Amino acid sequence: MKKKLLGIALSVAMVSTLFAGCGGGKNTTPNANDTASKAKEIYFLNFKPEIAQVYDSIAKDYEKEKGVKVKVVTAASGTYETTLKSEIAKSDAPTIFQINGPVGYGSWKDYCADLKDTKLYSYLSDKSLAVKSGDSVYGIPYVVEGYGIIYNDAIMKKYFALSDKAVSINSAAEINNFDLLKKVVEDMTKHKGQLGIKGVFASTSLKAGEQWRWQTHLANIPFYYEFKDNTKYDNTVLAGLSEDKIEFKYANNYKNIFDLYINNSGTDRKLLGSKSVDDSMAEFALGNVAMVQNGNWAWSQIKGVQGNTVKESDIKFLPIYTGVAGEEKQGLSVGTENYFVINSKVSKEKQDASVAFLEWLFSSETGKKYVAKDLGFIAPFNTFNDNEKPADPLAKEVLAWMEKDTTSVAWTFAAFPSEDFKNYFGDALLEYAQGKKDWNEVVKVVKEAWASERAKKTK
Repeated sequence: MKKKLLGIALSVAMVSTLFAGCGGGKNTTPNANDTASKAKEIYFLNFKPEIAQVYDSIAKDYEKEKGVKVKVVTAASGTYETTLKSEIAKSDAPTIFQINGPVGYGSWKDYCADLKDTKLYSYLSDKSLAVKSGDSVYGIPYVVEGYGIIYNDAIMKKYFALSDKAVSINSAAEINNFDLLKKVVEDMTKHKGQLGIKGVFASTSLKAGEQWRWQTHLANIPFYYEFKDNTKYDNTVLAGLSEDKIEFKYANNYKNIFDLYINNSGTDRKLLGSKSVDDSMAEFALGNVAMVQNGNWAWSQIKGVQGNTVKESDIKFLPIYTGVAGEEKQGLSVGTENYFVINSKVSKEKQDASVAFLEWLFSSETGKKYVAKDLGFIAPFNTFNDNEKPADPLAKEVLAWMEKDTTSVAWTFAAFPSEDFKNYFGDALLEYAQGKKDWNEVVKVVKEAWASERAKKTK
């Protein structure tokens, strides 16, 4: 696991040196609990709507145990940066917020407290994963995640038992490239009546604010390979950050898998603009479809759907194959864009109280139980033993894939120039699905948006 995360660790450590030191107060207290009791309330701005209820429960238990109130505010999907900009300017600003790594640090470095002397930092199993500048530490990663194509193995076994199936393989686990995946998916569409499904893939969520699986996660695949071809850099994030313009040279590979999704779905492609991630996950949980692209964090959504029919033992992962040469050795997309930051502009007492809360979350029995069981985090901290690691099926799958003889795809989207770039990409995909744009126009939008958004960054 540590070996396969090396590229991610290098990108975080190396890119952070591009930025100047943090302009704000430093948290230099070795034990934040020494002064934490002086603050009676802290404010956590949460990034992930799908786990908001879990954080609400954590906050209640923490207040009961420690007497410190944790105000939890959750930004709506796709609005975190906008919400953070609004909230950070208020007198009651967030004391804990999140950045997506080196790029996020570049935007928010003036609000980052130095965490190098905290217990939280000392808990990191691999300290090179932190966002650093010089000798200071400004962002602490709190979860390693993976994403790919989630499939319901019960439906897949039903397909592979068909006497007239179009492929010679006998299980989904044997799929290791796009051509084979395409044959299986298109043949399953032909047999969807026999399989009892409405479509092979869940709806591609192209509703505004719900496009992140495509303009960020799926887009990661072609750009990972494009920047991997840049021999000037050892990792893809650094290569991406160096590019003012892109070729989008693997655009047709992106089109391969995107077309497969939207043409083998239970929803007409022209109606995908009304579909949300929740809609998509419900379709999978209810057994109406066999596959859905998402990450291990989706387990909480799947199990929370009323009427869920998918057994834990049947939930598996496949990598996102797109037809790139050598992809038989490709694994899941593994990394993190989740880093806790302490607001250096709030009082010392609130900074320390915020650190104390995070230290409790990742070291106390109560906190660790929430992390492993309810949040489902694969947490990169040495405070967890084997029995305290996530037991949910998707987390187990991520760990299993990381142990295979495959290469995990680094989270290169950390190099994407802005949230606006991703939204331009997503909007163009919607118009393509609706038949309002051809693929060449989508490629043009993506290339132009990259150039214009990167130019804004360099002014």
